[in-house]
Amino acid sequence: MSYAKQYLTETSTIAGLLDTESLERMVDLILKIKVAEGRIFFLGVGGSAANCSHAVNDFRKILGIEAYAPTDNVAELTARTNDEGWQTVFVEWLKISHLSANDAVFVLSVGGGSLEKNISANLVFALKYAQSVEAKIIGVLGRDGGFTASVADASVMIPTVNAEAVTPHAEGFQAVILHLLVSHPKLKQHSCKWEAIAQLAP
Repeated sequence: MSYAKQYLTETSTIAGLLDTESLERMVDLILKIKVAEGRIFFLGVGGSAANCSHAVNDFRKILGIEAYAPTDNVAELTARTNDEGWQTVFVEWLKISHLSANDAVFVLSVGGGSLEKNISANLVFALKYAQSVEAKIIGVLGRDGGFTASVADASVMIPTVNAEAVTPHAEGFQAVILHLLVSHPKLKQHSCKWEAIAQLAP
């Protein structure tokens, strides 16, 4: 089997294993945040940070939800890393944003963060702060979900079907799930450009 065939077969397997009930619970929680006019803060590192930026666009433009990603603000991100340390970049950003019980922190992460392993500790500190203000926690996660999975109000795990491709599958399915969310009939407020054009066609 070619690698291309193997990768796509694994992708199909993962899609079939995703917990749809968890996804629907996530939709319902996002809807509550939207109705309450709360905000969603997307947190991620590396490729997950890029997916956070994409999510902010879609949640604002398609769902009409106020959303932000600290990693989009490179000046503050690097200033805090330089002056205070990498572990502070998310929690201090959330404090300045006055994160509250009406809001949610949405984590996109392959591992979910771990203080014990010193991996993505910035996520852990941010989530501990979110808990302290009773903000909701949402996650799209790989591996065992790490700290995020243990504290999330709604989360979905990307099953591991190949230990050598955990990261590409986890980050790839972040995008799949984000697009599922923004196209969900319960949440969608505005059509995307090409769908809108099709609706106008005679």
